Amino acid sequence: DPAGKEGLASTAMHLLTRSGTGTRSAQALEERVAFLGAQLESGMGSGRGMFGLGGVPVSGTESYVTLNLLSKDLDEGLALLVECLKDCAFQQDRLDLRRDQELQDMKRRNDESAGIERYEWDYLMRGEGHWSTRYPTEASMRSISREDLIAFRTRYLGPRNFTLSVSGDFDKAAMTGKLEKAFANWPWPGEDPGPPAPPAQSSAPGWFIADKDVNQTRVSIGLRAIDRYDPDFYAASVMNFILGGGGFTSRLVNRIRSDEGLAYSVNSRFEGGFYYADPWRLVFQTKARSTAYAVDIALTEIRRIREERVTDEELTTAKNSFIEGFPSRMPSAGAIAGALAAEEVTGRYPRDPRYFAEYTSRIQAVTAEDVQRVAQRLLDPQEMTFLLVGSAAEMAQPDGKHEVTLAGLAGGEPKRIPLRDPITM
Repeated sequence: DPAGKEGLASTAMHLLTRSGTGTRSAQALEERVAFLGAQLESGMGSGRGMFGLGGVPVSGTESYVTLNLLSKDLDEGLALLVECLKDCAFQQDRLDLRRDQELQDMKRRNDESAGIERYEWDYLMRGEGHWSTRYPTEASMRSISREDLIAFRTRYLGPRNFTLSVSGDFDKAAMTGKLEKAFANWPWPGEDPGPPAPPAQSSAPGWFIADKDVNQTRVSIGLRAIDRYDPDFYAASVMNFILGGGGFTSRLVNRIRSDEGLAYSVNSRFEGGFYYADPWRLVFQTKARSTAYAVDIALTEIRRIREERVTDEELTTAKNSFIEGFPSRMPSAGAIAGALAAEEVTGRYPRDPRYFAEYTSRIQAVTAEDVQRVAQRLLDPQEMTFLLVGSAAEMAQPDGKHEVTLAGLAGGEPKRIPLRDPITM
């Protein structure tokens, strides 16, 4: 996104298949796709987005266009797909609608504590100057014109930039020929923007409170960790599973939820950055006055996994979960095609071509000593960021059963983060 036009890329990709072409109105395009019983979608981000498949590992920075239709309608569907890529009209009324939707969403940014937690965590982890924290504002969305969208399409959307993933009932040679023909003689080359830039600054360790008058505190604890190419990636994955990522088999879930009843959902996340180190993060919600005690339990478990060897049973359970669950990530031809394409798009195949072949053996090789070593390397409480979103007055009070307080844990009062203007950020 150019400065002052934050939201341009996501707007362009959203509208690519929803705002008509040079020869069809948006309504006519939608009607033809519906007549074929097809799905033609585009956007930016992970989840269902990448190649139209849930569970395909992508970082959230990639754009996608997906087409799903009957084999007999392939020629017409492929023509519609290429028509959108080459000649999207970015119909003004659809741009206006998208802008209005974005502005309505902006106004609600501070309505829920989850939204506040989401953007403040990003600011603390990556800084306010990073591309991932340049959030759209009212001014930036109003500055985006149809001409800006056309310029974006012309700059980036070209076969040099595409990875194609195809699955279904077809002859491979015939499909290759159709694709070669469809994407030949493209009117512009398509510029490669390169990988997303890493943060220019370190994360912000310390204790932070965003005051919101709600009866539950949202807690995020974490720090920037490692990327997926780090030699400790597999040991860190197993360590996190035992600590908080393994559901009811994990220590944090058992202590905070099962033993103490302080939170319904407790989860720690470690996935390894696709392009640079991403955070390890523990998240849960608890009653405001239980905040300090719940955080104290979390810190106790973090210290314990650093100081003590995990049990053989914990280690076996964690490794078996990864190994036995690995095939389920690719249950169909479509999932396999999507997963392989994601490897290409995010750059893992050139750097780690043996990933699929060696995944099981790499997990199996993790030892209890590896788990403790990587916990000592990565999970230093002195380097962690503690973000608490909720009623500051309530969470500052002890729960009446335990003497622990936030000020005592933090070594002083946590820093207050004022709520941002949701329209200007």
